[in-house]
Amino acid sequence: MFSPAHAWTALVDAFSQHGVLPLLQSLHIDKLAGDPREIAESLMIAVVQVAIIACLFRPLETFWPAERWSDRKLTKVDFQYTLWMLIGIFPLFSYLVLTPIANYFGGVSSGPDTSSRDSILGITHWFPVLDHHPLALFLVYYVIYDLVYYTMHRVQHALPWWWALHSMHHSTRQMSCWTNDRGSLVDGFIQSMILAVVGLAIGVAPTDFAWLMLLGELVQNFSHTNTRLNFGPLFGRIFVDPTFHRLHHMRVDPTRPNLHNCNYGQVFSIWDVLFGTALYGEPIRPTGVGDPVVDADNDHGLVGLHWAAFKRFWGAVRTLDGWKPGEVSFGPGYRPVRVDHATHAAAPDSDGPAPVVPEAVTAD
Repeated sequence: MFSPAHAWTALVDAFSQHGVLPLLQSLHIDKLAGDPREIAESLMIAVVQVAIIACLFRPLETFWPAERWSDRKLTKVDFQYTLWMLIGIFPLFSYLVLTPIANYFGGVSSGPDTSSRDSILGITHWFPVLDHHPLALFLVYYVIYDLVYYTMHRVQHALPWWWALHSMHHSTRQMSCWTNDRGSLVDGFIQSMILAVVGLAIGVAPTDFAWLMLLGELVQNFSHTNTRLNFGPLFGRIFVDPTFHRLHHMRVDPTRPNLHNCNYGQVFSIWDVLFGTALYGEPIRPTGVGDPVVDADNDHGLVGLHWAAFKRFWGAVRTLDGWKPGEVSFGPGYRPVRVDHATHAAAPDSDGPAPVVPEAVTAD
């Protein structure tokens, strides 16, 4: 009898033996790069994720768009970047760089994973009953993971040097299902390290951590879609939907200058409700940033985007103002400049660049 699980296993084995292993052998790193089957499965999961975005989320933008665009030229770089990140850069960095280094210095234990019980902060150290309820344990992990992400996300907007990197994600004027992975590699590395450290501290097994990341990514791919779908008055107070997250990406409204500092949640909107950052009931608004320096990201390709974000980061991290929490734009030498919303002109239209004076922090 046909079994999806058996079919998946067979595909992973075939790709591992006939695709991944020959590649590792040709690069002479097959003894260091870890289990070829794990690499194969990681790449196949990435392909599944891209297929879900293309076949499920992308059609939503056609039939129920939040904004109608005459063309989607600004989404092309995000589409290219998503492919590079999910199928290229992340697997390459994880399995062909980090794993060989870890293995060279002795690797990790191949025995059963007991990190959750060994760590003083481990969830099952304090609640051993969850060891026998893996689904409940996974849900607990997910709630903690999402709260950490919410907190980290607020810091990304508050610290000027971190905003210098994160603003690359916000600069797009055409937010779509491909926008989620648009972000500085430096920013992504910092986020990944924080989430990984928290995962180790609370005892998340490597397999569970991979699923946490995958589900989080898919939810974010959905929440970035250019669609007006929402989860209604009840579930919309619990989970992030595209309408909710779109308000996080809106341009600054000079008549209500702090409106854009809202909706930081990744999966659960309940954190925004609890901590007073939730915004509901607003009409569809254009997305992007008001700072002309950051808005110029829309003129760049993949390499140019990263170079522009790094220049902002380097200009901010070397200054005292770059470490002082607050909303900034970027002036000469990419140095952070405090924003005074009272000086801003009217908001720009949805298709052109933002011609306002210094004003960088829109939402993500």
